[in-house]
Amino acid sequence: MTDHDILQAFKEKVCREVEIEKQGLDRYIIYTPFAFDDGDHYVVLLKRENNKWVLTDEGHTLMHLSYSGIDLLAGQRGELVKGSLMASGLENRSGELILDVPDEQFGDALFSYLQVLNRVQSTALWTRERVSSTFREDFQALMRESVPGDKLEFDYADPIHDPGGTYAVDSRIVGAKGDWFVFAVANNDQCRNATITCYHFEKLKRPFFGAVVYENQESLASRALAQISDVVGKQFSSLGQRDRIKQFIAADVLGS
Repeated sequence: MTDHDILQAFKEKVCREVEIEKQGLDRYIIYTPFAFDDGDHYVVLLKRENNKWVLTDEGHTLMHLSYSGIDLLAGQRGELVKGSLMASGLENRSGELILDVPDEQFGDALFSYLQVLNRVQSTALWTRERVSSTFREDFQALMRESVPGDKLEFDYADPIHDPGGTYAVDSRIVGAKGDWFVFAVANNDQCRNATITCYHFEKLKRPFFGAVVYENQESLASRALAQISDVVGKQFSSLGQRDRIKQFIAADVLGS
């Protein structure tokens, strides 16, 4: 197929605004009118790989959307994203979204590829209320991935001094050097509650190490952040730091 034939297939199946630019041997940048909510256009390339044509974003889509601090591959959002990829035959190769082009059906493949990118972006653009409702679920999913089940407990409360769970800890990890209390904080009220809970355990003279994972640290009041900083030793600005969080748990908490 010639460059012209490929372009015409794209225009016929997607839209007339599609253009391509050749970059080296068997490699093309595809320009489409489709863009993220902030105005940046999707990155899509066509290239030959292992004697077959593939469409790829070269890791741009998930990286671009991760700037919002939302982990698109965790919790309910992750299930939706993975379902969209599987249904359309896309492969997530360490963040790079790849689709084989079958039998030189370039137009159909690009149409399917762009549909999936639109679904992925729509998942990221859930209303803030819906995102907040999944933050705790996403936090717990990350904790389960990072900590053996026999060393992890959610909604932990002191069974002797607080059987009703007034000062519950979002997650307790039995670490190599003692208990770690890890709090999931999405708003100022939760930030203050976590601070009060830490002071409660200090008053009981119960030793622990404290850590916080924020939904979005920048959205919280400076006073609330200053207060919680007095009682916890480690803070993560969002779940977008999942790799750093997992590394911290493995090395500093579990000592593995």
